[in-house]
Amino acid sequence: MAFASVVSFMGIGLVDPILPLLRTELHATEAQVSLMFTSYFMVTAVFMLITGWVSSRIGAKRTLVVGLVLIVVFSALAGLSAGVNEIVVFRGGWGIGNALFIATALATIVGAASGGFGAAIMLYEAALGLGIAMGPLVGGLLGGISWRGPFFGVTVLMSIALTLVLTLLGPTPKPPQRSSITDPIKALAHRGLLTIGVVALLYNWAFFTILGYAPYPMRVSVHALGFIYTGWGILVAIFAVFVAPRAQSLLGTAKSLYVSLVLMSLDVAAIGIWVNDRPVLIAGVIISGAFIGFNNTLVTGTVMNVAPVPRPVASAAYSFVRFFGAGLAPFVASTIAANSNDHMPFFLAAATAVLAAPVLATAHRLVSGARPAAAHPQTSAEAG
Repeated sequence: MAFASVVSFMGIGLVDPILPLLRTELHATEAQVSLMFTSYFMVTAVFMLITGWVSSRIGAKRTLVVGLVLIVVFSALAGLSAGVNEIVVFRGGWGIGNALFIATALATIVGAASGGFGAAIMLYEAALGLGIAMGPLVGGLLGGISWRGPFFGVTVLMSIALTLVLTLLGPTPKPPQRSSITDPIKALAHRGLLTIGVVALLYNWAFFTILGYAPYPMRVSVHALGFIYTGWGILVAIFAVFVAPRAQSLLGTAKSLYVSLVLMSLDVAAIGIWVNDRPVLIAGVIISGAFIGFNNTLVTGTVMNVAPVPRPVASAAYSFVRFFGAGLAPFVASTIAANSNDHMPFFLAAATAVLAAPVLATAHRLVSGARPAAAHPQTSAEAG
Protein backbone atom coordinates (compact mmCIF):
# COMPACT_ATOMS: atom_id res chain seq x y z
CA MET A 1 0.00 0.00 0.00
CA ALA A 2 2.83 2.37 0.82
CA PHE A 3 4.48 1.64 -2.54
CA ALA A 4 1.19 2.21 -4.38
CA SER A 5 0.74 5.49 -2.49
CA VAL A 6 4.24 6.64 -3.47
CA VAL A 7 3.47 6.00 -7.15
CA SER A 8 0.07 7.67 -6.91
CA PHE A 9 1.55 10.84 -5.43
CA MET A 10 4.33 10.76 -8.00
CA GLY A 11 1.61 11.56 -10.53
CA ILE A 12 1.20 15.06 -9.07
CA GLY A 13 4.63 16.30 -10.18
CA LEU A 14 5.43 13.74 -12.85
CA VAL A 15 4.29 15.90 -15.77
CA ASP A 16 5.93 19.08 -14.51
CA PRO A 17 9.27 18.67 -16.32
CA ILE A 18 7.54 17.94 -19.66
CA LEU A 19 5.13 20.90 -19.64
CA PRO A 20 7.31 23.11 -21.90
CA LEU A 21 8.13 20.03 -24.03
CA LEU A 22 4.43 19.27 -24.52
CA ARG A 23 3.82 22.86 -25.57
CA THR A 24 6.55 22.58 -28.23
CA GLU A 25 6.05 18.99 -29.41
CA LEU A 26 2.25 19.17 -29.60
CA HIS A 27 2.12 22.78 -30.87
CA ALA A 28 -0.13 23.80 -27.99
CA THR A 29 -0.51 26.95 -25.94
CA GLU A 30 0.41 27.09 -22.26
CA ALA A 31 -3.28 27.34 -21.38
CA GLN A 32 -4.07 24.19 -23.38
CA VAL A 33 -1.28 22.23 -21.69
CA SER A 34 -2.36 23.47 -18.24
CA LEU A 35 -5.77 21.89 -18.83
CA MET A 36 -4.05 18.59 -17.98
CA PHE A 37 -4.00 19.77 -14.38
CA THR A 38 -7.52 21.20 -14.61
CA SER A 39 -9.15 18.03 -15.93
CA TYR A 40 -7.20 15.82 -13.52
CA PHE A 41 -7.98 17.73 -10.34
CA MET A 42 -11.50 18.89 -11.17
CA VAL A 43 -12.54 15.32 -11.91
CA THR A 44 -10.73 14.14 -8.77
CA ALA A 45 -12.62 16.78 -6.76
CA VAL A 46 -16.04 15.74 -8.02
CA PHE A 47 -15.43 12.01 -7.66
CA MET A 48 -14.13 12.49 -4.13
CA LEU A 49 -17.79 12.96 -3.21
CA ILE A 50 -18.68 9.40 -4.17
CA THR A 51 -15.64 7.49 -2.88
CA GLY A 52 -17.23 6.81 0.51
CA TRP A 53 -20.44 5.69 -1.17
CA VAL A 54 -18.46 3.26 -3.35
CA SER A 55 -16.11 1.85 -0.68
CA SER A 56 -18.94 1.32 1.81
CA ARG A 57 -20.65 -0.94 -0.73
CA ILE A 58 -17.82 -2.89 -2.33
CA GLY A 59 -15.14 -2.65 0.38
CA ALA A 60 -11.79 -0.85 0.53
CA LYS A 61 -9.72 -3.42 -1.39
CA ARG A 62 -12.10 -3.52 -4.36
CA THR A 63 -12.25 0.27 -4.40
CA LEU A 64 -8.45 0.41 -4.50
CA VAL A 65 -8.34 -2.15 -7.31
CA VAL A 66 -10.88 -0.23 -9.41
CA GLY A 67 -8.94 3.01 -8.84
CA LEU A 68 -5.61 1.42 -9.78
CA VAL A 69 -7.06 -0.20 -12.92
CA LEU A 70 -8.43 3.17 -14.07
CA ILE A 71 -5.05 4.86 -13.48
CA VAL A 72 -3.24 2.12 -15.44
CA VAL A 73 -5.66 2.35 -18.38
CA PHE A 74 -5.86 6.12 -18.64
CA SER A 75 -2.13 6.79 -18.08
CA ALA A 76 -1.43 4.36 -20.95
CA LEU A 77 -4.01 6.10 -23.14
CA ALA A 78 -2.42 9.48 -22.31
CA GLY A 79 0.94 8.10 -23.44
CA LEU A 80 -0.61 6.92 -26.72
CA SER A 81 -2.33 10.25 -27.40
CA ALA A 82 -1.82 12.13 -30.64
CA GLY A 83 -2.56 15.59 -29.27
CA VAL A 84 -3.00 17.68 -26.16
CA ASN A 85 -6.79 17.51 -26.21
CA GLU A 86 -6.70 13.71 -25.95
CA ILE A 87 -4.26 13.94 -23.03
CA VAL A 88 -6.60 16.35 -21.25
CA VAL A 89 -9.51 13.90 -21.63
CA PHE A 90 -7.49 10.90 -20.48
CA ARG A 91 -6.07 12.83 -17.51
CA GLY A 92 -9.70 13.31 -16.47
CA GLY A 93 -10.22 9.54 -16.48
CA TRP A 94 -6.97 9.21 -14.56
CA GLY A 95 -8.47 11.61 -12.00
CA ILE A 96 -11.39 9.22 -11.36
CA GLY A 97 -8.96 6.46 -10.47
CA ASN A 98 -6.91 8.87 -8.39
CA ALA A 99 -9.96 9.89 -6.34
CA LEU A 100 -10.93 6.28 -5.62
CA PHE A 101 -7.37 5.37 -4.68
CA ILE A 102 -6.22 8.25 -2.48
CA ALA A 103 -9.52 8.46 -0.58
CA THR A 104 -9.15 4.81 0.43
CA ALA A 105 -5.38 4.39 0.78
CA LEU A 106 -4.96 5.98 4.22
CA ALA A 107 -7.69 3.86 5.82
CA THR A 108 -6.20 0.73 4.27
CA ILE A 109 -2.70 1.53 5.52
CA VAL A 110 -4.13 2.12 9.01
CA GLY A 111 -5.81 -1.28 8.89
CA ALA A 112 -2.73 -3.09 7.54
CA ALA A 113 0.02 -1.45 9.63
CA SER A 114 1.17 -3.23 12.79
CA GLY A 115 2.59 -0.18 14.62
CA GLY A 116 -0.65 1.54 15.52
CA PHE A 117 -2.50 4.56 14.18
CA GLY A 118 0.29 7.09 14.72
CA ALA A 119 2.85 4.92 12.92
CA ALA A 120 0.42 4.38 10.04
CA ILE A 121 -0.09 8.13 9.66
CA MET A 122 3.68 8.66 9.54
CA LEU A 123 4.00 5.89 6.94
CA TYR A 124 1.32 7.52 4.80
CA GLU A 125 2.89 10.98 5.11
CA ALA A 126 6.29 9.51 4.24
CA ALA A 127 4.80 7.85 1.16
CA LEU A 128 3.17 11.13 0.16
CA GLY A 129 6.40 13.07 0.59
CA LEU A 130 8.52 10.49 -1.21
CA GLY A 131 6.07 10.34 -4.11
CA ILE A 132 5.95 14.11 -4.53
CA ALA A 133 9.78 14.27 -4.38
CA MET A 134 10.35 11.42 -6.84
CA GLY A 135 7.67 12.41 -9.37
CA PRO A 136 9.59 15.28 -11.01
CA LEU A 137 12.84 13.29 -11.01
CA VAL A 138 11.25 10.33 -12.79
CA GLY A 139 9.33 12.69 -15.07
CA GLY A 140 12.53 14.51 -16.01
CA LEU A 141 14.48 11.31 -16.71
CA LEU A 142 11.71 9.69 -18.77
CA GLY A 143 10.74 12.99 -20.38
CA GLY A 144 14.31 13.34 -21.63
CA ILE A 145 13.63 10.25 -23.76
CA SER A 146 10.15 11.22 -24.93
CA TRP A 147 7.21 13.25 -23.67
CA ARG A 148 5.30 9.95 -23.63
CA GLY A 149 7.77 8.41 -21.17
CA PRO A 150 6.31 9.74 -17.89
CA PHE A 151 2.82 8.51 -18.80
CA PHE A 152 4.03 5.00 -19.64
CA GLY A 153 6.19 5.08 -16.50
CA VAL A 154 3.07 5.52 -14.39
CA THR A 155 1.39 2.69 -16.31
CA VAL A 156 4.22 0.30 -15.46
CA LEU A 157 4.58 1.34 -11.82
CA MET A 158 0.85 1.32 -11.13
CA SER A 159 0.57 -2.11 -12.76
CA ILE A 160 3.14 -3.33 -10.22
CA ALA A 161 1.16 -1.65 -7.43
CA LEU A 162 -2.05 -3.27 -8.68
CA THR A 163 -0.39 -6.70 -8.64
CA LEU A 164 0.85 -6.14 -5.08
CA VAL A 165 -2.57 -5.05 -3.85
CA LEU A 166 -4.27 -8.04 -5.49
CA THR A 167 -1.79 -10.59 -4.14
CA LEU A 168 -0.55 -9.23 -0.80
CA LEU A 169 -3.40 -7.16 0.65
CA GLY A 170 -5.87 -9.29 2.56
CA PRO A 171 -9.65 -8.96 2.25
CA THR A 172 -11.02 -5.78 3.81
CA PRO A 173 -14.43 -5.88 5.53
CA LYS A 174 -17.18 -3.56 4.43
CA PRO A 175 -18.04 -0.80 6.94
CA PRO A 176 -21.00 -1.62 9.21
CA GLN A 177 -22.94 1.33 7.76
CA ARG A 178 -23.25 2.43 4.15
CA SER A 179 -22.39 6.03 3.34
CA SER A 180 -24.82 8.29 1.54
CA ILE A 181 -23.65 10.02 -1.62
CA THR A 182 -24.87 13.33 -0.16
CA ASP A 183 -22.96 13.04 3.15
CA PRO A 184 -19.91 15.12 2.06
CA ILE A 185 -22.09 17.94 0.74
CA LYS A 186 -24.11 17.99 3.95
CA ALA A 187 -20.85 18.08 5.94
CA LEU A 188 -19.90 21.39 4.30
CA ALA A 189 -22.72 23.00 6.28
CA HIS A 190 -20.36 22.80 9.27
CA ARG A 191 -18.61 26.18 9.44
CA GLY A 192 -15.28 24.84 10.62
CA LEU A 193 -15.01 22.25 7.86
CA LEU A 194 -16.03 24.72 5.15
CA THR A 195 -13.61 27.36 6.46
CA ILE A 196 -10.65 24.97 6.47
CA GLY A 197 -11.65 23.80 2.99
CA VAL A 198 -11.59 27.39 1.69
CA VAL A 199 -8.20 27.95 3.35
CA ALA A 200 -6.91 24.86 1.55
CA LEU A 201 -8.39 26.08 -1.75
CA LEU A 202 -6.59 29.42 -1.38
CA TYR A 203 -3.14 28.08 -0.57
CA ASN A 204 -3.57 25.30 -3.15
CA TRP A 205 -4.06 28.07 -5.69
CA ALA A 206 -0.55 29.30 -4.88
CA PHE A 207 0.74 25.71 -4.69
CA PHE A 208 -0.45 24.78 -8.17
CA THR A 209 0.50 28.07 -9.76
CA ILE A 210 4.05 27.14 -8.77
CA LEU A 211 3.60 23.55 -9.89
CA GLY A 212 1.66 24.16 -13.10
CA TYR A 213 2.96 27.49 -14.41
CA ALA A 214 6.44 28.21 -13.00
CA PRO A 215 8.17 25.72 -15.37
CA TYR A 216 7.46 28.00 -18.35
CA PRO A 217 9.36 31.16 -17.33
CA MET A 218 12.32 29.07 -16.09
CA ARG A 219 13.24 28.14 -19.68
CA VAL A 220 15.51 25.25 -18.70
CA SER A 221 15.86 21.68 -19.99
CA VAL A 222 13.59 18.76 -19.11
CA HIS A 223 16.29 17.21 -16.92
CA ALA A 224 16.96 20.50 -15.13
CA LEU A 225 13.25 20.93 -14.39
CA GLY A 226 13.20 17.40 -13.00
CA PHE A 227 16.03 18.15 -10.57
CA ILE A 228 14.58 21.55 -9.57
CA TYR A 229 11.19 20.09 -8.69
CA THR A 230 12.83 17.15 -6.97
CA GLY A 231 14.51 19.66 -4.63
CA TRP A 232 11.10 21.26 -4.17
CA GLY A 233 9.56 17.86 -3.42
CA ILE A 234 12.25 16.96 -0.88
CA LEU A 235 11.39 20.10 1.10
CA VAL A 236 7.69 19.22 0.84
CA ALA A 237 8.45 15.83 2.39
CA ILE A 238 10.79 17.09 5.14
CA PHE A 239 8.47 19.86 6.32
CA ALA A 240 5.36 17.67 6.09
CA VAL A 241 6.76 14.75 8.05
CA PHE A 242 9.21 16.33 10.50
CA VAL A 243 8.89 20.11 10.83
CA ALA A 244 5.10 20.61 10.86
CA PRO A 245 4.37 18.26 13.80
CA ARG A 246 7.14 19.88 15.85
CA ALA A 247 5.95 23.41 15.11
CA GLN A 248 2.41 22.35 15.99
CA SER A 249 3.52 21.09 19.39
CA LEU A 250 5.55 24.26 20.10
CA LEU A 251 3.30 27.04 18.71
CA GLY A 252 -0.07 25.39 18.24
CA THR A 253 -1.88 24.74 14.98
CA ALA A 254 -3.32 28.20 14.36
CA LYS A 255 -0.14 30.22 14.98
CA SER A 256 1.93 27.79 12.94
CA LEU A 257 -0.42 28.13 9.98
CA TYR A 258 -0.59 31.93 10.19
CA VAL A 259 3.19 32.17 10.03
CA SER A 260 3.48 29.64 7.22
CA LEU A 261 0.77 31.23 5.05
CA VAL A 262 2.29 34.71 5.35
CA LEU A 263 5.80 33.44 4.60
CA MET A 264 4.48 31.47 1.65
CA SER A 265 2.81 34.57 0.23
CA LEU A 266 6.06 36.53 0.56
CA ASP A 267 7.98 33.77 -1.22
CA VAL A 268 5.48 33.64 -4.09
CA ALA A 269 5.46 37.45 -4.32
CA ALA A 270 9.28 37.37 -4.61
CA ILE A 271 8.92 34.89 -7.47
CA GLY A 272 6.54 37.31 -9.15
CA ILE A 273 8.88 40.29 -8.73
CA TRP A 274 12.00 38.48 -9.96
CA VAL A 275 10.34 36.04 -12.37
CA ASN A 276 12.83 37.00 -15.10
CA ASP A 277 15.82 36.40 -12.82
CA ARG A 278 16.31 32.66 -13.28
CA PRO A 279 18.36 31.90 -10.11
CA VAL A 280 15.86 33.78 -7.91
CA LEU A 281 12.91 32.10 -9.63
CA ILE A 282 14.42 28.65 -9.14
CA ALA A 283 15.32 29.33 -5.50
CA GLY A 284 11.82 30.68 -4.79
CA VAL A 285 10.16 27.62 -6.31
CA ILE A 286 12.33 25.20 -4.32
CA ILE A 287 11.80 27.13 -1.05
CA SER A 288 8.02 27.11 -1.59
CA GLY A 289 8.09 23.35 -1.04
CA ALA A 290 8.76 23.94 2.65
CA PHE A 291 5.56 25.96 3.12
CA ILE A 292 3.48 23.61 0.98
CA GLY A 293 4.54 20.52 2.95
CA PHE A 294 4.02 22.36 6.24
CA ASN A 295 0.54 23.54 5.28
CA ASN A 296 -0.51 20.16 3.87
CA THR A 297 0.15 18.34 7.12
CA LEU A 298 -1.41 20.89 9.47
CA VAL A 299 -4.47 21.70 7.36
CA THR A 300 -5.25 18.05 6.64
CA GLY A 301 -4.84 17.13 10.31
CA THR A 302 -7.01 20.06 11.36
CA VAL A 303 -9.88 19.26 9.04
CA MET A 304 -9.98 15.72 10.40
CA ASN A 305 -10.56 17.13 13.90
CA VAL A 306 -12.87 20.13 13.49
CA ALA A 307 -15.87 18.50 11.86
CA PRO A 308 -18.42 16.42 13.84
CA VAL A 309 -18.68 13.87 11.01
CA PRO A 310 -16.79 10.64 10.28
CA ARG A 311 -13.29 11.28 8.98
CA PRO A 312 -13.88 9.74 5.53
CA VAL A 313 -16.82 12.12 5.04
CA ALA A 314 -14.77 15.09 6.25
CA SER A 315 -11.89 14.12 3.97
CA ALA A 316 -14.14 13.82 0.92
CA ALA A 317 -15.84 17.17 1.58
CA TYR A 318 -12.53 18.93 2.23
CA SER A 319 -10.86 17.42 -0.84
CA PHE A 320 -13.83 18.42 -3.00
CA VAL A 321 -13.30 22.09 -2.07
CA ARG A 322 -9.49 22.24 -2.10
CA PHE A 323 -8.99 20.50 -5.44
CA PHE A 324 -10.88 23.28 -7.19
CA GLY A 325 -7.92 25.53 -6.39
CA ALA A 326 -5.54 22.88 -7.72
CA GLY A 327 -7.53 22.45 -10.91
CA LEU A 328 -8.21 26.08 -11.80
CA ALA A 329 -4.93 27.75 -10.82
CA PRO A 330 -2.65 26.53 -13.68
CA PHE A 331 -5.22 27.37 -16.37
CA VAL A 332 -5.97 30.80 -14.90
CA ALA A 333 -2.23 31.51 -14.50
CA SER A 334 -1.54 30.62 -18.14
CA THR A 335 -4.46 32.71 -19.36
CA ILE A 336 -3.45 35.74 -17.27
CA ALA A 337 0.16 35.51 -18.45
CA ALA A 338 -0.92 35.29 -22.09
CA ASN A 339 -2.91 38.51 -21.67
CA SER A 340 -0.42 40.41 -19.49
CA ASN A 341 2.98 39.09 -18.39
CA ASP A 342 4.71 36.40 -16.33
CA HIS A 343 4.58 38.49 -13.15
CA MET A 344 0.82 38.61 -12.70
CA PRO A 345 0.04 34.91 -12.09
CA PHE A 346 2.41 34.88 -9.12
CA PHE A 347 1.08 38.14 -7.69
CA LEU A 348 -2.42 36.59 -7.78
CA ALA A 349 -1.08 33.43 -6.13
CA ALA A 350 0.65 35.48 -3.40
CA ALA A 351 -2.65 37.27 -2.75
CA THR A 352 -4.57 34.00 -2.38
CA ALA A 353 -1.96 32.61 0.03
CA VAL A 354 -2.05 35.65 2.31
CA LEU A 355 -5.86 35.82 2.10
CA ALA A 356 -5.97 32.31 3.56
CA ALA A 357 -4.68 33.66 6.91
CA PRO A 358 -7.65 35.98 7.72
CA VAL A 359 -10.06 33.31 6.43
CA LEU A 360 -8.43 30.88 8.85
CA ALA A 361 -8.79 33.43 11.65
CA THR A 362 -12.59 33.25 11.35
CA ALA A 363 -12.32 29.71 12.76
CA HIS A 364 -9.43 30.47 15.14
CA ARG A 365 -10.96 28.80 18.18
CA LEU A 366 -11.71 25.58 16.32
CA VAL A 367 -8.25 25.48 14.75
CA SER A 368 -6.50 26.23 18.03
CA GLY A 369 -8.16 23.22 19.59
CA ALA A 370 -7.09 20.85 16.83
CA ARG A 371 -4.69 18.13 17.88
CA PRO A 372 -2.34 15.99 15.79
CA ALA A 373 -4.06 13.15 13.97
CA ALA A 374 -2.03 10.63 15.90
CA ALA A 375 -3.62 11.89 19.12
CA HIS A 376 -6.98 10.58 17.94
CA PRO A 377 -6.65 6.82 17.69
CA GLN A 378 -9.34 5.05 15.76
CA THR A 379 -10.00 1.73 14.16
CA SER A 380 -9.58 1.09 10.47
CA ALA A 381 -13.33 0.81 10.10
CA GLU A 382 -13.73 4.29 11.54
CA ALA A 383 -11.06 5.57 9.16
CA GLY A 384 -13.18 4.55 6.25
